[in-house]
Amino acid sequence: MITIDRRLTKNFDWLTLIIILVLAIIGISTIYSATRPPTGAGEHSDFYLKQILWLVISIVVLFAVVFFDYRWFYRFAYPLYGVGLVLLTVVLFAGRTSLGARRWLNIGPMSFQPSEFFRMIFIIAFSAYLVTRGQELKGRLSASGIFLFALFPMLLVIKQPDLGTAILLAALFVSLSLAKGISRRIMTAILVIGLISIPFFGNIAWEGLKEYQKNRLIAFIDPEVDPAGIGYHINQSKISIGSGGWAGKGYLKGTQGPLRFLPEKHTDFIFAVFAEEWGFAGSIALIGIYLTLFLRGLDTAMKAKDEYGRLLAAGVTAMFFVYFTVNIGMTLGMTPVVGVPLPFMSYGGTSLLSNFIAAGILINVRTRRFELFYP
Repeated sequence: MITIDRRLTKNFDWLTLIIILVLAIIGISTIYSATRPPTGAGEHSDFYLKQILWLVISIVVLFAVVFFDYRWFYRFAYPLYGVGLVLLTVVLFAGRTSLGARRWLNIGPMSFQPSEFFRMIFIIAFSAYLVTRGQELKGRLSASGIFLFALFPMLLVIKQPDLGTAILLAALFVSLSLAKGISRRIMTAILVIGLISIPFFGNIAWEGLKEYQKNRLIAFIDPEVDPAGIGYHINQSKISIGSGGWAGKGYLKGTQGPLRFLPEKHTDFIFAVFAEEWGFAGSIALIGIYLTLFLRGLDTAMKAKDEYGRLLAAGVTAMFFVYFTVNIGMTLGMTPVVGVPLPFMSYGGTSLLSNFIAAGILINVRTRRFELFYP
């Protein structure tokens, strides 16, 4: 049900929209710089043009999400969760393999990554579950119920393998549980179940990883074990960031990306390209923009009209924060390289669209925080 009301535009969360648009524009300009060829070495790739097209599509979808009352997500939460699980299962058998992982489904000329959309589906469904079972969660509900809610999709995602999304789902599970205020006894029971399960599921997860993913974890522990091989990503990322100095080399003057020293320069390691060109000062400014987004999201959660809106806003904010933290951490060598994109900046149509959908829900919750919008 799409509702267009004058009060919606009056109370629209323009600040959140401006923040994500600024980040997306910074991302496109950095993608342009990162993928430009060395002088006289060929034509410029069209990655930035594709990202611009996806940005236009994402903006349209965002406004559609905003004017769609978020309470309808509560009604269709479980069917969405079921569809999400089906897609995660189908991709294991009929998905397209790329870079050693089976994560993409093809629909005609288009392809998409189900796990990118499932992260938002999980927030919608798990938030609804916590609201529906609220009284039981404060009582004697078995901890295994909410534990299994996250376990099945995590195992399906790890099987692809997509370690980054699996880590995100685990973080969202904990974040939403804490936001709900689940009793200390149940959280302790979940922790105990998780610790007991580590040897079993840890072995499944490790064996399910591709060789390059195992090498990434080894390189995180000791980047110098093979600096020209498995430690190459991390070392080149550190070199890129460090070479930027205080003020950076200047836009379109970075060398690590265009000269192809830095792998995945326009996707997972886009922050390293940005830091090389804009330096420490520019990086701090970029982190400040993200921090503003996180604080705005937390404020939206606190001001939400109902509990479902509060959990949705908290989940979306946690998702952005986890992806931001893990991505920046892996470019600095502080977290393993797990293929996590930088929200709104990294190249990827599915990722950008899903992030704009999430931001649309965040804006939706804030826009409808007044009682006037409720029948």
